[in-house]
Amino acid sequence: MGLTNTSTGLEVLEQELKIEKTSSTDKIIALAGNPNVGKSTVFNNLTGLNQHTGNWPGKTVTNAHGNYYHKDNNFILVDIPGTYSLMANSIEEEVARDFICFGNPDATVIVVDATCLERNLNLVLQTLEITSKVVVCVNLMDEAKRKNIFIDLEELSKQLGVPVVGTSAIKGKGLQDLMDSVYDVAFNELSLNPLNIQYGESIEKAMSKVELVLKPIIQDRLNTRWVALKLIDGDITLLNSINKYLGFNLNEQNEIINEVHNSRNFLDTEGINHDILRDKIVSHLVNIAENVSNKVVSFENKDYNNFDRKIDKYLTSKKFGIPIMIFLLAIIFWLTITGANYPSEMLAKGLFWLQDRFTDFFIWLDTPPWVHGVLIMGIYRTLAWVVSVMLPPMAIFFPLFTLLEDLGYLPRVAFNLDNFFKKSCACGKQALTMCMGFGCNAAGIIGCRIIDSPRERLIAIVTNNFVPCNGRFPILIAIISMFFAGFLDGPLKSIILALILTGVIVLGVIMTLMVSKLLSNTILKGIPSNFTLELPPYRKPQIGKIIVRSIFDRTLFVLGRAVAVAAPAGLIIWIMANIYIGNSSILTHSANFLDPFAKLIGLDGYILMAFILGFPANEIVIPIIIMSYMATGSLLELDSLVHLKDLLISNGWTWLTAVCVMLFSLMHWPCATTCLTIRKETQSLKWTAISFLVPTIIGIVVCFLVASTVRLVGLI
Repeated sequence: MGLTNTSTGLEVLEQELKIEKTSSTDKIIALAGNPNVGKSTVFNNLTGLNQHTGNWPGKTVTNAHGNYYHKDNNFILVDIPGTYSLMANSIEEEVARDFICFGNPDATVIVVDATCLERNLNLVLQTLEITSKVVVCVNLMDEAKRKNIFIDLEELSKQLGVPVVGTSAIKGKGLQDLMDSVYDVAFNELSLNPLNIQYGESIEKAMSKVELVLKPIIQDRLNTRWVALKLIDGDITLLNSINKYLGFNLNEQNEIINEVHNSRNFLDTEGINHDILRDKIVSHLVNIAENVSNKVVSFENKDYNNFDRKIDKYLTSKKFGIPIMIFLLAIIFWLTITGANYPSEMLAKGLFWLQDRFTDFFIWLDTPPWVHGVLIMGIYRTLAWVVSVMLPPMAIFFPLFTLLEDLGYLPRVAFNLDNFFKKSCACGKQALTMCMGFGCNAAGIIGCRIIDSPRERLIAIVTNNFVPCNGRFPILIAIISMFFAGFLDGPLKSIILALILTGVIVLGVIMTLMVSKLLSNTILKGIPSNFTLELPPYRKPQIGKIIVRSIFDRTLFVLGRAVAVAAPAGLIIWIMANIYIGNSSILTHSANFLDPFAKLIGLDGYILMAFILGFPANEIVIPIIIMSYMATGSLLELDSLVHLKDLLISNGWTWLTAVCVMLFSLMHWPCATTCLTIRKETQSLKWTAISFLVPTIIGIVVCFLVASTVRLVGLI
């Protein structure tokens, strides 16, 4: 049976989440916490591979839930989005708030960071206002110990009135004790006495009057004291969620409306208007968190954060921050380029050897040539190209990217670029989504969910394609190797290649900022929003888990999407190259038609046609160019870049052609996978079209200006 309104109180999740309860004794456990507290580590270590993912109904926010068996009972853990507060300011925070408030989980585990307990207690206190069925998981106890921070967990439990368990989830320590406490809370085997938060005489008096009116109307479906406070506060999004959960509108109840109005008037006479009320609520929670923290936390060394601050002095400085960021980016590209060459070559040989065996099999079956052409030389060969070109670089790039993420460096990147994005009237979080785009632009589009403002989220989506994804790296690397680093040899060649590639990436970042500014001044006008950016402490990464997570969650996921769109592309390419009209194939006719326009932007018809046919997967652009120039009916690979360069030059390529191909590769339409992702994320064909047209138009204009200027000056 699925979740029911009775069992969870969240009927809207019944069909969408599809969490199956195998027994009436199954318990739903919400797992909440601030970002960067190790909540996902707790979840992953408890649920292992027994996890399921999906989207929250009506929201483009990923959820995960999994099963954990403890004391002969099944606990269904729901990993809700990380949030700093239940006073929601974003879709993620709204989802977290709604599940805690209206999901009626059998227990809510709040994961907090032992190294910064005071800040994390704010979420704990807000949750205790809603429900008493809370277990506080003080995670990262090992890091706290390393920094000589000591927490009296027993005293903290007394102060909060709920169970408190210390864990080091990354090492698996304390998780059994955590589940023991969850079991006791979920099965009502503990007498809970949560901290009663008092807001002062005037506010308490106003709340009590509204609460008296509320009790007979909503009974015990929600905490009436908390609802009374939120009615007086007037948080519209929260009230909408409350009304949706209750099934009727509280603001249409005359008795409630009158009492809320009277309470607000009373507070006004006490000098507490709406803004002051919100400030008093927030500041009071902060003061309680500070007082509790002072009672339970002791520091052997109050300068425990000195090491992090010394590092941040350089990594986030105005003088060194950007250069160090570019240097690290160059190192990642160098490692990816040098490391991917041999496995990519071996994988290609293996896949194309398998192609020959398939060919032998088809010959043995005596199948018609067109069947072999469509299935092997069209579909299979395209897939072989995509896999051999994409998989090795992704298998190197994603773990390196995840390593920086685990170390805590990516928030520093956002900090360094925040000022630039602010000047572009965009959000500093766009720096993080931009970084995600290096691996896959589709992943970068999904990452735009972290941006709260719909306007700024759209800017990030439209401009994400200006950073080259993993599929465009082979084009850039091949051209740089042939035309700009070919005169070098040995290790120096790979270093120069990485530096030039980094320069191209920096150009993409500059274009992202310029186009963001353009959009902010035209179709997406607005003022940049503020956001809280936490710089988490530097942590020792878990290399094994980084590799597993990056391979399964990112590399194979992206590769699967690329394969899905590349297969039909292979069929179309083979058909266009093998069906003739007169003496020329459809591909040649199409290229000749595009040639005059392509020449204006420094390309030729075959190059432009290759980019068009490469819409499903950018990895196949170079093979299509080779196939077209050699007038064959299937994708080809030359033995070396020297032979490829000779082929390109013999077909009219110059250094200007190479530059324009690089620029167009950097700035042209998103691939099919990215377009589908944009459509899904924006729920709009209009914004999908705009995201397609903006980089394409800019790419055409930039290539035209570069080609025209070079020709006009007479450099070629």
